Amino acid sequence: MSLIRASRLLRLSTTPALRLSSSKACPPPSQDKPNFPCVDAHAARESKLIASRAPRFEVTDNADTGPEPAYARPNPTTYHTYHHPHPLPLTYSTTPLPAFDIAYETWGTLSPERDNVILIHTGLSASSHAASTPANPAPGWWEKFIGPGKAIDTNQFFVICTNVIGGCYGSTGPSSIEKATGKPWATRFPIISVFDMVNAQFHLLDHLKIHKLYASVGCSMGAMQSLAAGWLHPDRVGKIVSISGTARSSPSAVAMRFAQRAVLMADPNWNNGFYYDGLPPHTGMKLARQIATITYRSGPEWDLRFGRQLRTLPSDATTQSSSAASMDASYPSQSRSPALCPDFLIETYLDHQGESFCLKYDANSLIYISKAMDLFDMTLPALQALNIRRRVPHQSAELSPSQAQPHKTSHSKSHPPPVNPPAYLPSLAAGMAPLAKIPTLVLGVQSDILFTVEQQREVADALRMAGNDSVSYYELGGVWGHDTFLIDTLNVGGAIRGFLS
Repeated sequence: MSLIRASRLLRLSTTPALRLSSSKACPPPSQDKPNFPCVDAHAARESKLIASRAPRFEVTDNADTGPEPAYARPNPTTYHTYHHPHPLPLTYSTTPLPAFDIAYETWGTLSPERDNVILIHTGLSASSHAASTPANPAPGWWEKFIGPGKAIDTNQFFVICTNVIGGCYGSTGPSSIEKATGKPWATRFPIISVFDMVNAQFHLLDHLKIHKLYASVGCSMGAMQSLAAGWLHPDRVGKIVSISGTARSSPSAVAMRFAQRAVLMADPNWNNGFYYDGLPPHTGMKLARQIATITYRSGPEWDLRFGRQLRTLPSDATTQSSSAASMDASYPSQSRSPALCPDFLIETYLDHQGESFCLKYDANSLIYISKAMDLFDMTLPALQALNIRRRVPHQSAELSPSQAQPHKTSHSKSHPPPVNPPAYLPSLAAGMAPLAKIPTLVLGVQSDILFTVEQQREVADALRMAGNDSVSYYELGGVWGHDTFLIDTLNVGGAIRGFLS
């Protein structure tokens, strides 16, 4: 890796533009020279990584950036690991995954009948640490919702949360060692699907001798998993909770995730995925996280939270400029020149979000798991094209699109169904027919731009068209966007509590 970078620098140093920079005709260093600390930060981080020989992922403290929950890499001693020694058939590969590990944590007490189990499915980058445990008292990513007396009451339920396969927080993924080579899988790791993630989770349930879930609960990508669990194992899922998810990834969401992967894979350190013996693609990861963060929140929230406020200048700035950059400033004044690096607080927020994440998560895991989200499509033709072994109860029957029931509204009077439902809705209803007997809660957020309320309505409509008469549908207001499922304890938690009771 160092030779590649050295040769690149050598080529750059011989270009005409850079040769001119050393000419006597150029201005001396004492004159004004462009300064870009936001760009220099990438080089400084790389120098630090080289000097410290940092591990593949770095455990860093979580700064207080507002209402966002903590995301951190858990210590392996704080979670359980189930090793499945047998091959796992995969959706998009004729060669199964030879074996796999799955990291998980639990809360509450398993009932003697083993019938009080709730499986929590995570979003893209979350670990199994959904809530604090004696082994890891740090707050989990869903701390407000799991625990005694909370929405998912651990006095009543035995709760399990796993890190998905493809991840990097204890479950088998691209950063895991491939037994055949003794090296990390990297991009030799097979393409995985949401259905593969769920099948791996059910192997864990088999290991724990849990035949049927009281409920399958998921948010964002976890909502996809929750629906997939009902589709794959309709006789083993008692209830489904789908929050801010979808049954069919939209083109806009695919585009956003593609942009994240594109900037990450353009980082020279990515090296086609084989970076584990060198530097991680930290700059690409930072930019990818910034793009993702834009999709997780909403414009109205940022207007309330940041407005057009400017960042405070460094302490060595002049008093006059510092005064002009006060928290009440809404635009650069004559005494403060605009900068090409962050000027606005919203820019510094995105910069911090990317910086705090870029060494916490494996780049290849982000690529593989985000691709699995793109591929998720529960319309009947898409499902029929997959190589999936599914357990089908005797009473279950597949529907063709023409057999789907007429459109049934899933909306309140203030949110009537669309006059012209999407053309694929009958196919989606036919594909989701195996879930017809499973009570389902669908919860969406009006300010969500990643998984819009229209997609939540489609899930509820498709289930009802498939014959499911036990669909509860709610839309939430608020300004938190997609991340509402992490923040709005009162409304999200209340809907979950009522549905599970």
